[in-house]
Amino acid sequence: MLYYCISTEDELAMLFRVHPASGVPIYLQIESQVRHAVAAGALRHDDQLPSVRRLAAELRVNPNTVARAFQNLERDGVIRTVPGGGCYVNQQSPGLLRAEKVRRLKPLATQLAVEASQLRFSREETLRLLEQSFNDLGDSHDGTRG
Repeated sequence: MLYYCISTEDELAMLFRVHPASGVPIYLQIESQVRHAVAAGALRHDDQLPSVRRLAAELRVNPNTVARAFQNLERDGVIRTVPGGGCYVNQQSPGLLRAEKVRRLKPLATQLAVEASQLRFSREETLRLLEQSFNDLGDSHDGTRG
């Protein structure tokens, strides 16, 4: 497990963790952590991400891995790239069609259900855990949008 901590001028601390042996591609781990930080408010509009080279060096991964994560995040509107100026968090992700939202969430829901089953968590325990995760994100993420 590798860790990387960023401190910006605003004293923003962001922690990236990669688990090479987890079976989840590293670029997806990076993407997921950035998305989570944005959803949780730890990364806000105009916060700068580290450069691809810097993050790759700190995580000891191929720069193409970090670049792929950043490209996917930019494609999805989570971040924007300023040529020669770095990557920044966008104000808001663009609205997505419901079918696209379901397409993205379905594999995660399936993974959660499989993991819960393997760990012998009941459906109720799993739903409580998911509800707690929503609560941890805060009141502004009530799921009523789009």
